[in-house]
Amino acid sequence: MSITKMTMKLGSLIGVAMLWGPSVALAAYNELNMTESVTVLGKEIYDLHMLVLWLCTIVGIGVFGVIIYSLINHRKSKGAVAAHFHESTTVEVIWTLIPFVILVAIAVPATKTFLALEDTTNSDLTIKATGWQWKWEYEYLEDGVHFFSNLDKASNDARQKNSGINPADVEHYLLNVDNAMVVPVNKKVRVLTTSNDVIHAWWVPDLAVKRDAIPGFINESWFKAEKEGTYRGQCAELCGKDHGFMPIVVTVVSQEKYTAWVGEQKAKAQAAAAGANKTWSKPDLMKRGEEVYNASCAACHQANGQGIPGVFPAIAGGKITIGPVAGHIDIVKNGKAGTAMQAFGTQLNAGDLAAVVTFQRNAFGNNTGDVVQPTQVSK
Repeated sequence: MSITKMTMKLGSLIGVAMLWGPSVALAAYNELNMTESVTVLGKEIYDLHMLVLWLCTIVGIGVFGVIIYSLINHRKSKGAVAAHFHESTTVEVIWTLIPFVILVAIAVPATKTFLALEDTTNSDLTIKATGWQWKWEYEYLEDGVHFFSNLDKASNDARQKNSGINPADVEHYLLNVDNAMVVPVNKKVRVLTTSNDVIHAWWVPDLAVKRDAIPGFINESWFKAEKEGTYRGQCAELCGKDHGFMPIVVTVVSQEKYTAWVGEQKAKAQAAAAGANKTWSKPDLMKRGEEVYNASCAACHQANGQGIPGVFPAIAGGKITIGPVAGHIDIVKNGKAGTAMQAFGTQLNAGDLAAVVTFQRNAFGNNTGDVVQPTQVSK
C-alpha cells in the first residue's frame, strides 16, 4: 500500500472512530492490520507481528517524545546552552543494553516461529501444487487424486472484452475456481510448490502460506487449518499476461467429508479412463468440449472464439481449426514451440482432448462436421 493510500486510510479510520465509535473503528483497523490466520502457524506469525509492532511503537513514541521534548524545552529562544562533554560510560552502557534487550525480545520468538515455519515433518497429507500459465495443478500424493484448478466460468466470462457483464455482479470475481483444493480440518498439510513454465507463487493469506513456485525446484510449506471454511488467495508473482486471473481456493472440511470427496475424485478419474475407450456421440462431445474450452482455452482465444489479433489466433475460421484434423489434434495435444500454446496432452485426458477438438471444429461458425473420438487422440 502506498504512503498516500495509507494516510487516507488512517484519516478515514480517525473519522470513523469519531462518528461511529470504537466497534466500527476496529473493523476499519482490521483492514490495515495483518490478516489473522485460521492456522496454528498463522497465529504464531500474527503474534510475532504484533509483538514487533508494539515494540516498534513504544520505541518510536519514546524516541520522538524525547526529540519533541528537547526541541520545545531546550531551544535557543529559551536560553538553552549546549553542554560540552565526552565519553560517558553510563550512557554508553544504557544505549548498548537497551537495544540488546529489545533484539533478544524479538529474536527468541522470531527464531521459534521461523523454525516452525520450515518444519514440514510429521505431515498428515502432502499436496504438490504446480503453477501453469494460468492455472494450478494439484496432486495428492497419498490419496492418488489429481486435477487442474482454473478461474471459474462466471469470472472468466465477465473479464472478457465487451462481455457486457458487470464484474460487481459476479460473486467472488477473479477469486473463484472450477476445482478447489480440498483438505481436512485439524490436519497438517504439506504443500510442495513448483512450476511448469515461469515463476508463480502460491499465496493464501488466511492460511498464512506464501511460497514461490519455481521451474525445476520444489519449495515446501505447510498449514494446519483449525476452522472449516473456504479460503481464497492468488498467484503472488507477475507470471504473465493473465497473472490476475490465477486464483487459489482452499476448502477445509471435516475428515468425513474429505474422505467422501476423495472417493468422488477417484470415481471421476475412473470414469474418464473408461471414457477414453468408448465411442462418444457428437452432442456429448460438444457439451463436454464447451466446458473444456471455457476452462482451458477461452483465456487466450476468448469466449467467442475470436482470439486477440496479433497475440492469439482466432478459433473461428482458423487455419488450424478448419484444416486437417490430424494437425488440429497435434497442436492441441503437443503445443507449439516458441508460442504460448501449451501442450494439453499432459493436462487433459483423451476424452477431454477429443471433446475440445470436436467443439472447436464445430463451434463459432466453423461447422466442419468432424467428430473426433478419444481413440484418435490416444494414437
